[in-house]
Parts: sequence; structure tokens; C-alpha cells
Amino acid sequence: MNFSEVFKQSNQLCKVSPNGKYLATCVQYRLVVRDVNTLQILHLYSCLDQVGYMEWSSDSLFILCAMYKRGLVQVWSLEQPDWHCKIDEGSIGLVSSRWSPDGRHILNTTEFHLRITVWSLCNKSVSYIKYPKACQKGMDFSSDGRYMALAERRDCKDFISVFVCDDWHLLRHFETETQDLAGVEWSPNCCVLAVWDSCLEYKVLLYSLDGRLLSTYSAYEWSLGVKSIAWSPSSQFLAVGSYDEKVRILNHITWKNLIEFEHPSVITSTKAVVYKEVERRPVVGTEDLSVHHMTMGSSLFNTQSKYEIVPPPVQVPIVKPDPDRANPKIGISSMAFSPDNRYLATRNDNMPQSVWIWDMQRLSLLAVLEQTAPVRCFMWDPCRPRLALCSANAKVYLWSPAGCVSVKVPVEESFQVVSLFWHCSGGILILLGKDQLCLCYMDTEQDK
Repeated sequence: MNFSEVFKQSNQLCKVSPNGKYLATCVQYRLVVRDVNTLQILHLYSCLDQVGYMEWSSDSLFILCAMYKRGLVQVWSLEQPDWHCKIDEGSIGLVSSRWSPDGRHILNTTEFHLRITVWSLCNKSVSYIKYPKACQKGMDFSSDGRYMALAERRDCKDFISVFVCDDWHLLRHFETETQDLAGVEWSPNCCVLAVWDSCLEYKVLLYSLDGRLLSTYSAYEWSLGVKSIAWSPSSQFLAVGSYDEKVRILNHITWKNLIEFEHPSVITSTKAVVYKEVERRPVVGTEDLSVHHMTMGSSLFNTQSKYEIVPPPVQVPIVKPDPDRANPKIGISSMAFSPDNRYLATRNDNMPQSVWIWDMQRLSLLAVLEQTAPVRCFMWDPCRPRLALCSANAKVYLWSPAGCVSVKVPVEESFQVVSLFWHCSGGILILLGKDQLCLCYMDTEQDK
């Protein structure tokens, strides 16, 4: 496990190209493209203003930089650095910009969600999509890149339009049984579209590609409802996170509730392992390398914190939400399945210091990681069951079925990891601070 030097970045704008070869970062108005392995600068572009959003095209040949305050989008080419493209939305404004799956069209959403403009880089044609709805996740592309589902609002009713991405013709258009649609998301196998209502009404709707309603799910009819959803990579499970601090697992056969995962304030299960981060001053020359730690190299254990296994019953730290504030900090806001479908990681907002890991084969709680500070981000290695997390300090934490480890990022400056993500190979972990970044090169042979 090795760490790179620290580089500058702005607004957490740092992304690896889909082919895994390049690392793009934005520093104010500059776009920097590096080689992932050598970190040498390959390209340096100057934008017209500070960049608010950046995204690679699917074939890693172009980079989109959006400057929302100016209503501008600039596109840069890696193959032809002298080629440039500028899209100016003018007085109608710009709130969102993203690539289509083919990497040759750009979809710009105007202010007040008046319309979506589809710009073609191939023939410079422009087309418009009316009535896009302003909601949590109003647009989603199928994983095969063939279809786009778009939430729409017309005459005080919610609709879904399914477009074919090749030529943007309308394939299906249907009204949804929602009061105030909050989001749409395709299943990984592109067969089912999940639609959920706003937090004020508990409702999850499952539609087929042709617009047929396959199933409606509602767990209860009181108070706040759905807070998050997550598909398993196999599309066999749909996890629904709720404000009542529970995760409900729907199965793809009947779309009925298979099991409820609760997040109790006291963990009594003897089958679940509770890892508690403990901060201590290191003793020179002695380190506790217990069997519950993954072997990461002895130098990496010279840290000021480690995990201890705590026997049940274990009291989980809780933060009481303010009932008078909007979007109360309660309920399941973050969920992620491991790439092999074996595990599900969850975070309950009123238990911000804990990450819960569930065994999807046994449908039971497997482990709980209790940190000394609130967890800011967690993400699975895309190639193996290994979870990385951070909590806005100078450490990165890793969990696998073999156990847990806490590793200090060995940089001189006060680098606090506020976000992280994996390289597509699983061999590199990109760590983001407030205005810096650092790469962590993993030992890819370990823990396979």
C-alpha cells in the first residue's frame, strides 16, 4: 500500500476516465489530465470560469466542464488538444449538464427545469425535451446505454418518458401513480425501472420497459417514507431505505418484502462482529497485530487508531434529530451492495458514526463499524468485497470479510479525507480532501 504526493483540486472535481488510464481534476478554472500510474500531466486546459461540474465521455476521449453561473459548457478533446467546443445556454441559464451514453451528445437542463437541450457533437444538431421535473433523481440511463428514463411534470401530474438514446425518439410515455415523484432508477439488467415518491408518501413503483406497472410497494402510511434506494448488481434485490431507520429488501420475483434490516440502538446479536475504532497514543516498537486485522504491512500499523472487537451488548452512538428542521437527520440515506452481491453496507443518519454490513446470503447483520467521528463516505472496491470509508480525518478505513484496518495517510500537510472513490481496477483508491487529493495504491493480491 503506497500513497502518492498531494495534488490540488477544487469542488471535489476529480474523476478517473472510464478506460482507467487517466485522472482528471479541476483546479479553479484549469482542467488537469494526468496519467493514473505515473501522475504526469498529459494535458492542461484553461476554462472560461471556475468549473462547477466535470465529466468524462464514455469512451474517455472527451471531457465536459460546466460553468453553471455563466450558463456555459466547454468540451475538451484528449486526441486533439487544439479542438474545442463551447455551448452557451445564454439567458435561459443552466443547472445541470451531462453526457449521453454514446459520448457524443450533451444534455443541458435549463434553469427552473424549463427544458432539456440535447446538443450533438457529431452534426451540431440541437433538440429539445420539454417538461423535465425538478426532483431528487429525475433522469437515468440504462446500463447498456440504450434508454433514458425521464421524470416529467405536466398538468400537476407525474409522467415518465422513455427515450431511445440513438436518435432521441420517444419510446414510451406513461403517467405514474405518484403524488410527487422523487426519482427514477433502472435495474442493472435494464429490465425494470424503479420509481419512488417524495418522502411524504411511502411508495415504490416498479415498471417494465414498455410502461407496465409490475408492482407497487408501500411499507406504511404514516409520517416520512422512502429516503434512498439501491439495486443489487444482479438486479435480484432492491433495497429501500426509509425514515423509520429500516432497510427493506424486495425480491425480483414477487417484488414483495423479503426481510427488514433494523438498526437498533443496542446490538445484542452474537453473530454480528462490532468493530470499534479506538484512538491511542502509539507505543514505539510495539503494535497489536491481532488476527482480526488484514495484513497491510507493518509500517502502516504505526497509526494512532485501531479497531477493537466489542462483545455484545453494544450501545450505538445516536444523534437526536431536530424535529423542527427540514430533512431531519434520521433514517437510511446511504446504501451500497458489494460487486459480488454478497454484502450490503448501510448508514443510518441518526447513527452517523456507524456503518452496518449485512450478509445477503444469510440475510442477517454481519458487522458494524463504529468510528470516532461521523462517516462521510463509504464505497465498495469494484472487483472484490472490500469496503473503504472515511470520516473527515487523516485516515482511511478498510473492511473485508477478513477484518478491519485503519491506515493513516502519510502526508505532511493536514490532509483530511472527506470523500473517496475506487479506480475501476480496484487497485487504486482516490482520496479527496477539502481542496486536495491523494492516491492510495493498493496491494491488489491481498484479500482476493
